[in-house]
Amino acid sequence: MKKLLLAFATLLLTTGLAPAQDWPQKPIKIIISFGPGGGTDIIGRILAEHMQGKLGKPVVVENKPGAGGILGNEAVANADPDGYTLGIMTAGQIIASVTRKTMRYDTLTAFAPVGQIATASLMIVTRPDFPASNVKELIAAAKVDPGKIVFASPGFGATQHFAGEMFKQTAGITLLHVPFKTTPEAINAVLGKHADILFDTVSAVIGHVQSGQLKAIAVTGKDRFPAVPNVPAAIESSMMPGYDVTTWYGMFAPKGTPPAVIARLNKVLNETLADPEVRKRLDKVGVVVKSSTPKEWGDFMANEYKRFDKVRETAGIPQQ
Repeated sequence: MKKLLLAFATLLLTTGLAPAQDWPQKPIKIIISFGPGGGTDIIGRILAEHMQGKLGKPVVVENKPGAGGILGNEAVANADPDGYTLGIMTAGQIIASVTRKTMRYDTLTAFAPVGQIATASLMIVTRPDFPASNVKELIAAAKVDPGKIVFASPGFGATQHFAGEMFKQTAGITLLHVPFKTTPEAINAVLGKHADILFDTVSAVIGHVQSGQLKAIAVTGKDRFPAVPNVPAAIESSMMPGYDVTTWYGMFAPKGTPPAVIARLNKVLNETLADPEVRKRLDKVGVVVKSSTPKEWGDFMANEYKRFDKVRETAGIPQQ
């Protein structure tokens, strides 16, 4: 009887491991929760192109935009946990889950983290004639006229919106938020003097800064951004302790995906991110490569959820 039970246990173990050992046997799909041509889409296609060579099977990208990234995430959450459906999470998608209470999945429990991909600072910009040229002067101006300085963003609940809210909370000032539908609209609002400052990605505003149409005040990450090394980080000011807001990207799979498959995916992802050609292409997208283990990536997402949820509560932003 003992021999029979041992044989049965061994069979169960080997059967459970077999799919992971033989993986992959068919094409792998990366669901992008936004439309073609955006930053997440470009990053996903760069990774797919290089990862398929290492995995020996096609890696295809499927765009599934809608509801601030929620529809794409939901598709991943509901997919079979076999390693053949993946997704790319962004900071904006975490914020979307913080501001919505009607989602059909739990961001913190519905997925198996694979690994982080990259980060990108935002930049605080204004018009050349705006009286403040650095963080200290911006805070001083806001304290003189509380609520008079208008900060624009490309949408209520966007990462850029929360970067501004966190700036207000850290500095102890009041700014008036005016959301627009897109980044170009928000930029035009600042250029047209309908808004005073803007928090947005370096890649979105760097051209306007280089042309002199906009003035850079600071970047929002804890370090200076490679593309604009002369622009200080806001955290360098003694008035902004702990201020660190970036947009970021990472890969995930459905909860229950075999650990051996996750480990293989993480290894291939990190090898891909270490490729000089991949780094060069991602640099042009305006992001800085940052790899991780699955656990590090999962812990990071959980911490970001808690941090942004605290910002939401402090700002009095209701959940939809």
